[in-house]
Amino acid sequence: MTGPNGSIAGAFGPVRLLELELEDHSLRSSGPQRGAATYRSARILIRLHGAPLGVLDVDMRDAQLGPEAIADRARHELGDAIEAHLKDDAVASADAPRCVRRRQAFRAHAPFASVVIGTRERPAALAETLDTMLGLDYPRFEVVVVDNASTTDRTRELLERRFGGVTNVRYVREPVPGLAAAHNRGLEVARGEIVAFTDDDVSVDRLWLLELARGFELAHDVACVTGLILPAELETPAQLWLEDWIRHNKGYTPRLFDRGANRPVDKLFPYAAGTFGSGANMAFRTDALRALGGFDPATGTGSLARGGDDLSAFFSVLSAGHTLAYQPTAIVRHAYRRDTEGLRTLMFDYGAGLAAFLTKVVVDRPTLLADIAWRVPFGAAHAARLRPSGRDATADGVAAGLVVRERLGMLAGPVGYLVERRRRRALYAPRGRE
Repeated sequence: MTGPNGSIAGAFGPVRLLELELEDHSLRSSGPQRGAATYRSARILIRLHGAPLGVLDVDMRDAQLGPEAIADRARHELGDAIEAHLKDDAVASADAPRCVRRRQAFRAHAPFASVVIGTRERPAALAETLDTMLGLDYPRFEVVVVDNASTTDRTRELLERRFGGVTNVRYVREPVPGLAAAHNRGLEVARGEIVAFTDDDVSVDRLWLLELARGFELAHDVACVTGLILPAELETPAQLWLEDWIRHNKGYTPRLFDRGANRPVDKLFPYAAGTFGSGANMAFRTDALRALGGFDPATGTGSLARGGDDLSAFFSVLSAGHTLAYQPTAIVRHAYRRDTEGLRTLMFDYGAGLAAFLTKVVVDRPTLLADIAWRVPFGAAHAARLRPSGRDATADGVAAGLVVRERLGMLAGPVGYLVERRRRRALYAPRGRE
């Protein structure tokens, strides 16, 4: 394991998560706080005028460590990113930075937005997510909580008890299980011009929705915007492995993807849809997503496919000729699985979801089979490059086990998707829904 903690074995220690704003050197915690003596290291998100520029890993045992010293190190290690930001800002002595002025100008005409959260029997986590949601710096928005195939009334009771007086929080139920079905239900009732989706175990940055919405102005015909996903905590070896393995973090530079001028030089494009972002942090133009048919209910968490609903939606956006934007200033912090068994399950799900998505592409468009097939070796090489390397036998054993789980998931995904697809069609037919 690279980074401040050494390997995943005995040397591991929990990592404190902090954020430093370079403008005023303010340092704050962005995760749980066990007490300074518990942490040997910290991972610090460096921001300038609210924009994330990168992370620093530091030794908490350094007696000289403080905001000023961290800022100095950030200027040394992230100097190019800082210089580029300041150059674009064109700061004048009496004016606010350009990025702040742009944000303020957009806020004045920001469109009404809907945020959809699918949830099932996790009221405690949901309550924490909603608390951060209500602190958003956004002028007009609603939150649609979709209670998905619940067996109790705990979610409804939570919203009535803690959020009953909050007029922009709405509650709806979706009896058909599956995250894609929940998202489609939210899309159906959303009143916003844009609709954002996140999970019920995240905390959203104050600027999250504003920056997602601003992403639609990055280019003509942007139909989807994804954002930066950071860990909510790094308290266990499994969480640190997941952070290094899955790489939810897609970087700190805005990017555009389409099949024209912004087509990346990547042999896996547009099938490596995970490159574009993740379902825990995504938004769409509501009319565009509805025109594309929403999410395939045979994919996603809660289905036999176990995932792939977000990947499929990204692919559909690009295939329809739209542009997808990655906006790193739109930040959420996601709660990672805490134990190794949960990590193994997640790796299986990721493998299954990817294979299910590719199966859907072939079933819907059989002529693409050959196009996908010749890219398989490049995909295998890409996956190998992303895998973190261990420094000892324990880490190597964990890595090998995760590879096996991912590959087993990839074998199961196509079968799961095909079975689920048939089952969902039979389920929706009486209701007149696809």
